Amino acid sequence: MDKPTAKPGNPNFSSGPTAKRPGWSLNALSNAWLSRSHRAKGGKARLQEAIELSRTLAGIPKDYLVGIVPASDTGAVECAMWSLLGARPVTLLAWESFGQGWVTDATKQLKLSATVMKADYGKIPDLQAVDWNQDVVFTWNGTTSGVKVPDRFAPPADRQGLAICDATSAVFAMPMPWERLDAITWSWQKCLGSEAAHGMLVLSPRAVQRLESHTPAWPLPKIFRLTKGGKVMKEIFEGSTINTPSMLAVEDYIDSLKWGMAFQHAGKTGLDALIACSAANLKAVADFVARHDWIDFLADTPEICSCTSICLKLTADWFKKLSPEDAAAFCKKVTSALEAEKVAYDCGAYRDAPPGFRFWGGPTVSPADMASALEWLAWAYETNRPK
Repeated sequence: MDKPTAKPGNPNFSSGPTAKRPGWSLNALSNAWLSRSHRAKGGKARLQEAIELSRTLAGIPKDYLVGIVPASDTGAVECAMWSLLGARPVTLLAWESFGQGWVTDATKQLKLSATVMKADYGKIPDLQAVDWNQDVVFTWNGTTSGVKVPDRFAPPADRQGLAICDATSAVFAMPMPWERLDAITWSWQKCLGSEAAHGMLVLSPRAVQRLESHTPAWPLPKIFRLTKGGKVMKEIFEGSTINTPSMLAVEDYIDSLKWGMAFQHAGKTGLDALIACSAANLKAVADFVARHDWIDFLADTPEICSCTSICLKLTADWFKKLSPEDAAAFCKKVTSALEAEKVAYDCGAYRDAPPGFRFWGGPTVSPADMASALEWLAWAYETNRPK
């Protein structure tokens, strides 16, 4: 196979931190609130702006609280779990490494007797079998497996438990049924490509009621405390963060949100355009897979196939005969070739996932760049495979 001539305009396909928005430069941070307290009027105003832009762009209901918390999405999920769980039985769903991490936290750290529903990489548990009268913790999209819940999925409206959703690689790229979710988290570094460090925590009125009526049986670290005197600390959701944020990162997040509000794709604007762009990236990959018999999606079925963290597996007979170590080594050789050509960076499978490839397809990635990178993937595969 001849080496392709055209290269992607942006070779960044990492699944976190993800590609910056098109046209981004350090000039976007020129108005950052630096060398001043984040609790001063100007600093709080920046943080409140990030909160309100998040609410507007994502379409979050007005009666939901939106706050900024420490430690990216991990901190946000753990804050929700440590603060909300323990009042009723809990079910945990896991189909990739991060979901498994929440299982470990709940069962080993909080020592809850939980119902655990697991699925292998590429699969998803039986969502019809979930008891939503229990609290349920789950990822919307498995970043390391490329498996998401189906688009039509939503917890029942009459659920008795709380739906606690890690949506870090779904918000701004997939439709979210906010009214059917109670604690929703994401990180700045995923779909909009902002700088890392902080996480977002959204709470429904039902979640707030739980916070104000339930005292966890375990000690709560300061960075997880959302209540004081039995009442939710509203200031956390009004720009007063629990700990000191990076105002450079705050400015970058604001910039990405403003870009998202104005983004246009396929005749759509804002959130609809962001979702459509991510869907177009998935289509570019699906078209590539359809043309090559040596590669396929890791996800078992199209309805659970992620449009952000798009995971691929090799299906050639010769590859299936390799040991896990040799399979991983071949995939590494392919991704190294892509990196050496400066056409696609960081597109190897997650370290705990089966050997293969993972291309971020969020809305900061151009579908044309995705298609171009995949042609280079075909070249790297053909160049390095046994003849």
